[in-house]
Amino acid sequence: MTATDRYDGKLSPSSLPMFTLFILIHLGCLGLIWTGAGLTEWLVCFGLFFLRIFGITAGYHRYFAHRAYKTSRVFQFILGFIAQSSLQSGLIWWASKHRDHHKFVDTPKDSHSPREYGFWFSHLGWIFNDRAATPNLDNVPDITRYPELVWLDRYHWVPGTLLGFGLWAWGGWSMLVVGFCLSTVITWHSTFFINSLAHVYGSQRYLTGDDSRNNFWLALLTLGEGWHNNHHYYMSSVRQGFFWYEIDITYYLLKMLSWFGIVWDLKEPPAHVRAGERKISAEVIDRVAAQLAGSFSVDHISAAVRERWEHSEVVRAWGEFRHKAEEQLAHSREAMAEWHLPELPSLEEMQARAHKMFARSPSLDDVVLRARQMLAEAVTVRLPQPMPA
Repeated sequence: MTATDRYDGKLSPSSLPMFTLFILIHLGCLGLIWTGAGLTEWLVCFGLFFLRIFGITAGYHRYFAHRAYKTSRVFQFILGFIAQSSLQSGLIWWASKHRDHHKFVDTPKDSHSPREYGFWFSHLGWIFNDRAATPNLDNVPDITRYPELVWLDRYHWVPGTLLGFGLWAWGGWSMLVVGFCLSTVITWHSTFFINSLAHVYGSQRYLTGDDSRNNFWLALLTLGEGWHNNHHYYMSSVRQGFFWYEIDITYYLLKMLSWFGIVWDLKEPPAHVRAGERKISAEVIDRVAAQLAGSFSVDHISAAVRERWEHSEVVRAWGEFRHKAEEQLAHSREAMAEWHLPELPSLEEMQARAHKMFARSPSLDDVVLRARQMLAEAVTVRLPQPMPA
């Protein structure tokens, strides 16, 4: 990774209008002090929160970002319209950023990683960042081929504006404050919590190589999105609550819509996925192995090796060891894991630590083997050159 891969925390000039609107809608909630609210306003607030969360989870996320089911051009437009009424930018921008999130999850290229940038930046600061302002159109060709969706994305502010003015015309200032401003703010932060809290608090059932967590309370709040570790393990599933006791309201509603033919081809997690028997990719193995290798002190191991060889009477053996190490590094990375170097932790020791650090996975042995290779490589690099004959 280079320095340019990291997000710098600067506010994008193009996001200034959205940032201003973001602040004004938060401040608008204070109007509740003066306008008051009756039962109708609170029912509208709750109803619009529920509807727009569904638009985000079923539309932005499970449909546009992951194509976890199929639907018609008419209904995909409706889903996009509902989601955009939440004022979370356009559907193309949202899907593009989310696909990048999965590609670079919890690395410097992930725009909203608490591990890399802290809680608040991952929660909302990244949205107004200079690098986050422009979508990567190369990763959303399946969406940009629809001109009506391109139009909707370009005018992403229209649905929210129409909703706000409509509520004000219907119920006056109290309806605007509670029905629109308050429900919008609650919708924002509920979905933002998936980027922040769902990578910090909760449990990990599956080994994914990132910090995604399953969180029951977030799942209730976001209609099922809180089963985030499940989702990162098998992101193409329309069902994120993999088991009957994992409440996933978005999935239940989509299932009901499928009975009427409005949506179809809902992708469910296969049995072997739910059982945790799916192997992880080589890229994820490398990422997890780096975490495991990093839990051991390479400097301490290297120093112990140097000390042992410096006190050896057979100085020539040092050069032989170095030569053998470099030869194995160049020709057989797998052989490095079998080194009988006393200072390196054994495979058994690394396996025991891996079981404590990570969720169970059929790939855990591969992770341990790769981690020991990484340790061996790192130790080799730190050893001095062979002494001249």
